[in-house]
Amino acid sequence: MIPLDPLPNLIDQVYARILEAISDRTLQPGQRIRQNELADRLGVSRQPVSHALHLLHRQGLVAESGKRGFEVTQLDPSRIRQLYEVRGAIDALAARLAAMRAGYDAAGRARLEAALAAGSRIDRNTTLAELIVLDVDFHRAIYQLAGNPVIEETIAPQWPHMRRSMATVLSELDYRDSAWAEHAAIAGHIFAGDAETAERAALAHAQTAGRMTEERLRASEEAAA
Repeated sequence: MIPLDPLPNLIDQVYARILEAISDRTLQPGQRIRQNELADRLGVSRQPVSHALHLLHRQGLVAESGKRGFEVTQLDPSRIRQLYEVRGAIDALAARLAAMRAGYDAAGRARLEAALAAGSRIDRNTTLAELIVLDVDFHRAIYQLAGNPVIEETIAPQWPHMRRSMATVLSELDYRDSAWAEHAAIAGHIFAGDAETAERAALAHAQTAGRMTEERLRASEEAAA
């Protein structure tokens, strides 16, 4: 991890960097987090690291471990399935609304076009952290084009958990291409103003990702047992 500049929002920066490390598995599930070591690696004092870890603890991303210590929580397959069930409904609604607005919201359409273009440039050298950011950016562009701010407000608290789940399947090279092929199809329906097809495609995409993630997590649990 790259040392951070001592800016006023230092706790937010430390939080974001630790979250990124948890999401891309630099910090593995079950791994003990040593605050002094993290502080040294980030080039900051121990205090902002402690504050950031307590924020992550409240979100369920780290758990208490030993005396004043933390460890990265394991992903719960059942919880991930439940999360994607909700996300599927939200993404379907967002795609429908986005398709209805795509013809006259030029700025929103441009954001989605840019997100899709960025994703189309991925290759085998694209890092897992970059893949997660690109994926999140694509879906956020749809939420923004939908024109309903409650969609983003509802999904925002779940992004840290979804970023972790994304890593489970995006780490597989074959799925990277198929995921972006599905993204392109969803965007194409939105640009065409086909609300019903966009809705179905977005729901199917979320269901596929959720099913694959749950299967991978359960297989990992069985292998570790």
